[in-house]
Amino acid sequence: MHLMILPVLIPLFAGALLTLLYGLSMRQQRALSLLSILGQLLVALLLMQQALSGDYFFYQLGNWQPPFGIVLVLDQLSAMMLLLLAGLALFSTLYACVGDDRKGAHFHALIQFQLLGLNGAVLTGDLFNLFVFFEILLIASYALLLHGGGRERSRAGLRYVIMNLVGSAFFLIALGVLYGITGTLNMADMAVKVQQLPAADRPLIHAAAALLLVVFGIKGALLPLLFWLPRAYAAAAAPVAALFAVMTKIGIYAMIRVFYLVFGGEDGIHLSLWQWLWPLALATMVIGAIGALGARSLRGLTAWMVIVSVGTLMAAIAEASIPALASALLYLCHSTLLTATFFLLADLVQRYRPGPRDYFVTGARVRHPVLLGALFFTAAVAFAGLPPLSGFISKVWLLSSVTSFWGYAVFWPLLLASSLVIIVALSRAGSALLWRQSKQEPLQAKAPASATSLVVCLLTLSVLFSVLAQPLMTFATSTATQILTTERYLHAIPLGGGL
Repeated sequence: MHLMILPVLIPLFAGALLTLLYGLSMRQQRALSLLSILGQLLVALLLMQQALSGDYFFYQLGNWQPPFGIVLVLDQLSAMMLLLLAGLALFSTLYACVGDDRKGAHFHALIQFQLLGLNGAVLTGDLFNLFVFFEILLIASYALLLHGGGRERSRAGLRYVIMNLVGSAFFLIALGVLYGITGTLNMADMAVKVQQLPAADRPLIHAAAALLLVVFGIKGALLPLLFWLPRAYAAAAAPVAALFAVMTKIGIYAMIRVFYLVFGGEDGIHLSLWQWLWPLALATMVIGAIGALGARSLRGLTAWMVIVSVGTLMAAIAEASIPALASALLYLCHSTLLTATFFLLADLVQRYRPGPRDYFVTGARVRHPVLLGALFFTAAVAFAGLPPLSGFISKVWLLSSVTSFWGYAVFWPLLLASSLVIIVALSRAGSALLWRQSKQEPLQAKAPASATSLVVCLLTLSVLFSVLAQPLMTFATSTATQILTTERYLHAIPLGGGL
């Protein structure tokens, strides 16, 4: 099972080589970076093949037995996230090779370190190492956000750094409390010991769990901790923003992993927190839809669409049922790929409209309006949830997974209303970018064919999601069942006793 350590080692060594061999030509840097990502994609596919058996696999670094040593754990959820990360990184890096990677130093090294943090975060079975991998990916993201320079990126980066530093401080406090009470930071060991704690320690456990909810809420952009995201994502370079589309989903992944496993016992600590999560998630969805309606550029609109997807996901997770969690997992993959597509599409529009760029203002006619219009229309249909693409399938499944009265009375209307608002916002954007044009001659600007091809390939994935809907839904249901059956996780990890 040494295969499990490769998603961590490959980007680590690739990033180190790219940093040490900074004198390499850009072509050589690109080749090394893409070779690393292709290796990670191959490993992710092999790990997914193993995870489909439904078993848990673990890797002990240095052969130290848990809970004393560092352990990596593979199941269907982590395999799914690894595959999503590698695929998205491949498209983002290929798009950056069109020219964006030349606008700043160490771009490809930073991409590798970002992947190191992301891959480690989804594989680790230890809360402290989750914190460590979070810090690695955040440090890389700080530099990536500033890639290319500019006042707007510097301002957005400052807010981004401050919010995440606050989140990191809260994370450390929560870890200190949990370690002081349970004597361990291994997730499986902690899950066992949390259930054995006396009643006097319960308030501290609830406080630590609430702090973790705040931390993951910052990472995932949950109301009221979301206002750093629109400016940061809209200001980032297109391939960086496309990769950042998965960053909020890592916060949601951590929420699923930690709360269902560590705090998902008989006393239901996670259920008491879900009572707060559900209304906040619905409010996040509403704020995201309002922000999308008021956006002034396609990049800004896409950033607010990320927030809408976050609210939708967290509301489904708070339902705490297998159908709701399974539909959320399918929607997670769909929304991540579509928002990444929109960030790249916004850059494509900007290349065809170098004057007004992707802002919703009247500009000169663009060349190839039919091509741009077809790409925009397909992406809009997919994200808004109109048939027959993946957005429709995932949202119908989300709606059908609701079983409670408040789900029917509140979640249904808000999800449908937010979808309608997104349709209006996207229609307004398409009209401003591709329809309301002046009578000036078409601009001579032209986007590289490779950039356009990458956007087409990402949109093709949405079509494949629709074609393969049944097996994907089966896999999502199996993954949700595995997540909620925490006893299997606890029995799969050999524990030699706490500290």
